[in-house]
Amino acid sequence: MNAVLLSGLLGVVMMFASFLFKTKAPVRILAILGILLLLVVNILESKGVRLFHLDTTGFLSFSSYALFFNSIAITCTLVYFLISSVDMQKVGNHYAEYFALIFFILTGIFLVTSFTNLLMLFLGIEIISIPLYILTGSTKKDLKSNEAALKYLLMGAFSTGIMLLGIAFMYGATGTFDIGKMNIAGLVKSNLLTAGMFLLLFSMCFKVSVAPFHFWTPDVYDGAPNVFTSFMATIVKVGIFVGFLHLFYSAFDQVALQWKLWLAILAALTLFVGNITAVFQQSVKRMLAYSSIAQAGFMLFALVALNETAHEGLLLYAIAYSLATIGIFGVIAKMTDYSFDGFNGLATHQPLVALCVTIFMLSLAGIPLSAGFLAKFYMLKAVIQSGDYLWLVIFGVLMAAVSAYYYFRVIQAMYFKQGPNHFSGISVFEKYVLVGICVLIVFTGLFPNVIFSWLYF
Repeated sequence: MNAVLLSGLLGVVMMFASFLFKTKAPVRILAILGILLLLVVNILESKGVRLFHLDTTGFLSFSSYALFFNSIAITCTLVYFLISSVDMQKVGNHYAEYFALIFFILTGIFLVTSFTNLLMLFLGIEIISIPLYILTGSTKKDLKSNEAALKYLLMGAFSTGIMLLGIAFMYGATGTFDIGKMNIAGLVKSNLLTAGMFLLLFSMCFKVSVAPFHFWTPDVYDGAPNVFTSFMATIVKVGIFVGFLHLFYSAFDQVALQWKLWLAILAALTLFVGNITAVFQQSVKRMLAYSSIAQAGFMLFALVALNETAHEGLLLYAIAYSLATIGIFGVIAKMTDYSFDGFNGLATHQPLVALCVTIFMLSLAGIPLSAGFLAKFYMLKAVIQSGDYLWLVIFGVLMAAVSAYYYFRVIQAMYFKQGPNHFSGISVFEKYVLVGICVLIVFTGLFPNVIFSWLYF
């Protein structure tokens, strides 16, 4: 509860900071100090120290798993602030409001990871979504940004209606919104329950851009400002996935036979659509949009498996995918050309930046010794341990091999081609942040037990 209340309060503070400070540097420092404070209070709560004591019985339950993921989300947001906060100044004049919206989004993520009531799930999703619509269209004079925001709003509103209808059907079938009190096992043949369950499944699939509900993702990610695309494609997506996993593990596990095959098919379709379409992209930014769809396919493995390894794998995926994507978008934000040709000769002009981009791409591709490899390994291992859908594991390995092609295209452009310098410049501090992200990715890939020891001990 510490993080939920404090993140909402920090959002309000950042709103007032817009007229309290005349320059942008104090706003940025205040946001970074705020996210550090948020991380501290969340870690304290995971150790049993609660600053706020509110009765949330029947609505929220802050398990050690949820609190640990919240710490990951906050840490990744801190990294995001460090690498992208300066570039956020270029978006528009409402600098403090951008930070306020991000803190409100974190509040929604904390609700989604800890809900025990379907109404809280709905509130959490909407608290996440509405600020994202605003951030997507924050470049008001850019028609692509306006178009992306409009598409996101219309499609988001449509999926929200589907979610509400699913929740209503679930309530009609079970008589409660509390996922812990739903006697789903005794309602296996209820058409109302089946309809509600699948409507919830489809609406959640839209939120995390699972095929065939992914059609909004490339246009929205491509049209939104670079600094906000990295946030919505990483921390937001993985946060909703944790809520997704919690819903199906806690509420629908008793009727897994009704939906597991559907999820396996959706995972395979998402991997195929994301990877194959990414191969034909000429823009690195748009390629990463389709790549995020493919990564969602791998994260769906956790829902297909629904075991302890799946829970651990999703945490690793949160770290590996978020850090690498935030890092690469931090570089793209400083590029004047987002195409593959724009990266030609980057190793000559900026050798350290090129090395960092290489590590990010290797992690996203799942190359050994990186956090991305371990994350994919845990997902595949979780499905194997479940004893079902071995074909999905084989298909996942094949699609991971396909993904290596378009990730290595960026590395090839940087090291084996020459071209003009399209990199606008980077500060010494931002270089340190990029190197720090690389160290975290490699460290997580080599020593995952350090992370899990924090969770379990």
